Amino acid sequence: MGRYVLRRLLQLIPVFLGTTFLIYWLVWALPGDPFAGKCGDRPCNDAYVNLMQDKFNLNDPLIVQYGKYMLNLIQGDFGQTFRGSQVGELISNAYPNTVRLALVALAIEAVIGLSAGILTGLRGRGFLDNLTLVSTLFLISLPVFVTGFVLQIFLGFELGLIKTTVSSSPAPWAQLIAPGFVLGSLSMAYVTRLMRTSIAENKHADYVRTAVAKGLPQRRVVGVHLLRNSAIPVITFLGTDLGALMGGAIVTEGIFDIKGIGNLVYDGILGKDGLIVTGVVTLLVMVYLLSNLLVDLLYAVLDPRIRYD
Repeated sequence: MGRYVLRRLLQLIPVFLGTTFLIYWLVWALPGDPFAGKCGDRPCNDAYVNLMQDKFNLNDPLIVQYGKYMLNLIQGDFGQTFRGSQVGELISNAYPNTVRLALVALAIEAVIGLSAGILTGLRGRGFLDNLTLVSTLFLISLPVFVTGFVLQIFLGFELGLIKTTVSSSPAPWAQLIAPGFVLGSLSMAYVTRLMRTSIAENKHADYVRTAVAKGLPQRRVVGVHLLRNSAIPVITFLGTDLGALMGGAIVTEGIFDIKGIGNLVYDGILGKDGLIVTGVVTLLVMVYLLSNLLVDLLYAVLDPRIRYD
């Protein structure tokens, strides 16, 4: 296991360098003036432009710019914005809110999605199965912003059960339940359908019939044999979905006024501040890679046939 983890960590290095370089190239190689609008209605004078180009290494070739950025990043320096603010400080202030929101969304989609998928997968076709399929199809068809506005209007303005905005930082866990449901609603529908299909296929597998023929209790057959094997594709989806939730929180954070990295990236795009966008997306790449590694290690726990030598 130790050798496998070390080998996987070494494999992450070229993947990390390749993805971060692609991100850096997409942000900084696009045509356009990065200093447009930085001096008000007037164009910036040449002295200011030359000073900023030297400060942010914009006169160097792109590969040299990337190399200097990565050297600073290894030392924990995400750079400065054009306004002089530290990108690392901005991320550290906004990141906890997005992490909390993503964890709440992940917990909601895991608890509700797995429960509904297990129940309908075991019971088979019927009213509950049809209701679940229709409900998940409804959630999949609705855009996230529509779900957010509907909950905000009915649960917030009409019934007063939730706060319509979550502007405090760090955001309280209780106030993140509604935004977390909105953020995880689409994934929750996919988890439900994936778990239902996996259980429906595996409950007729040979190892399940063998366990029943040996006289094992139904609870053990389902809990030990059926669920553990059926959960593998769902765990894969949930593990990779954590990064997607954090990266896709821009709309949800905008609806509920959550001061997270979604708003930070949006402000960076509007202000043409490439270091903010590069820093946040680089952090999300690290989350994706580490979550995938964790999912691979969980395979051996769920399925005894999988061993990493």
